[in-house]
Amino acid sequence: MSGHSKWATIKRHKAVVDQKRGVMYAKMSREIIIATKLGGSDPNGNFRLRQAIDRAKAEGVPNDNIQRAIEKGSGAGALDNFEELVYEGYGPGGVAVLVKCTTDNRNRTAGDVRMYFSKFGGNMGDSGCVGWMFKERGEVLLEKGAQFDEDALLTAALDAGAEDLDTSMEAEALVICSPDQLEKVRDGLAKAGYKVSSAENAMIPSTVVEIDSAETARLLLRLIDSLENHDDVQSVFANFEMDQNWMQEFLN
Repeated sequence: MSGHSKWATIKRHKAVVDQKRGVMYAKMSREIIIATKLGGSDPNGNFRLRQAIDRAKAEGVPNDNIQRAIEKGSGAGALDNFEELVYEGYGPGGVAVLVKCTTDNRNRTAGDVRMYFSKFGGNMGDSGCVGWMFKERGEVLLEKGAQFDEDALLTAALDAGAEDLDTSMEAEALVICSPDQLEKVRDGLAKAGYKVSSAENAMIPSTVVEIDSAETARLLLRLIDSLENHDDVQSVFANFEMDQNWMQEFLN
């Protein structure tokens, strides 16, 4: 797994901080609105919406919030003019950073993202400056469970259309597939009896930067954490590796 994937895993298993809950609710609502606008309000026929609802429920978003977001996306409520944007740049240590956003004010979002890059020792670049270093892939995260059998999971994953399997994490297994097979693989594994924690497309770097300085690690992780906690930012991807102890130490 890339360094940022490990960072995301560590964050997910930390206790939820109350003051950040509202930010997460806003992010989930925006994703539901966009998914509904693009594919309709029926999650059975709109995989992106189904993903967004599943993630929102996993984050504890109330059903009323989810329903209101679907209504906004379908035009039944007051509809904000959200658009999806990607910002790119370099963080401390020359780490490539991709920032995916959903915003109703691109000038505000661009200014805030640029400010975070500058504040933590990086710089935001032009479109395409680091995007070429990343390739999209599908990732399905499963709970291993007490009776985990790697060979059985590999067989089920391949039958569902997956390409690879990573079992290096203690409590979870990562099934890897092409982006266009994500829905098929996710549903196939669920039908096979596996508990799916998440299913989403991620941007995976072709090369990684090894962080060997605690100060660089601190600045980089604060940059990523600040970006991820911004209302407009949906996801952040970066091409680094570092000591996991630093990830634990510098996680706010």
